[in-house]
Amino acid sequence: MRYFAMKTKRLSRCKKWFLAGGTVLLLLAILAGVFFWYVSDYYPAEDTALEVLSQGSGITVRDNLTILSPSYATDTAIIFYPGAKVESEAYLPLLDQIRQTGVTCILVHMPFHMAIFDANAAEEVMAQFPEYQHWYMAGHSMGGAMASQFAADHPDEVDGLILLGAYLYGDYPDEDTLTIYGSLNQSVEDHIDYTENIVEIEGGNHAQFGNYGPQKGDLPATISAEEQQEQTVAAIEAFLCLTDAGD
Repeated sequence: MRYFAMKTKRLSRCKKWFLAGGTVLLLLAILAGVFFWYVSDYYPAEDTALEVLSQGSGITVRDNLTILSPSYATDTAIIFYPGAKVESEAYLPLLDQIRQTGVTCILVHMPFHMAIFDANAAEEVMAQFPEYQHWYMAGHSMGGAMASQFAADHPDEVDGLILLGAYLYGDYPDEDTLTIYGSLNQSVEDHIDYTENIVEIEGGNHAQFGNYGPQKGDLPATISAEEQQEQTVAAIEAFLCLTDAGD
């Protein structure tokens, strides 16, 4: 009788562990489902951005990188981190204009379209391209925050930082940082507590640094994406010339 009582007790304990394990697995499955649903809902690049790839000349794709090279050799490159939940190709029109100023642009395609999952991607990029002597980190929105964090953690490897619709995150010198934001992106302006190299684009908003259409919560811009990006490129070119002159 005691044997059957002990056996029943063990079976009851096993049943509890089985139910607990099943509950944990179910919760993990639900969380995984929610995560993949969240990251699959991203902003795709517009056709105008994808058309840049068809130009062919000076643009190559290598694994998770798109490299935009100028028509002549250069020792300077920009590593660009896209904004969160934005298809990387959305930034090709902007980067294509920057490379025409004589700077190589390396666009990093992030896991799940979020730079937070590979904030140190620049380390591998630098290792792959030893021919470049001057490296600048750049990014939009969350991509800017992660680029800023990388620059703060690797100050000896980075010549400067370029933030679009973002502000300094981490301990990196503001004198070596260019911050560009649209006047309609008040949330960024509210977080800028430094004064060096700040460019406000009148009538610009948060989304138009890329070509991915309207973004939820973003105010409509009163200038075109072309105009916002043209002013952005001019500011970046001036900043690079300034930092080159200071070397």
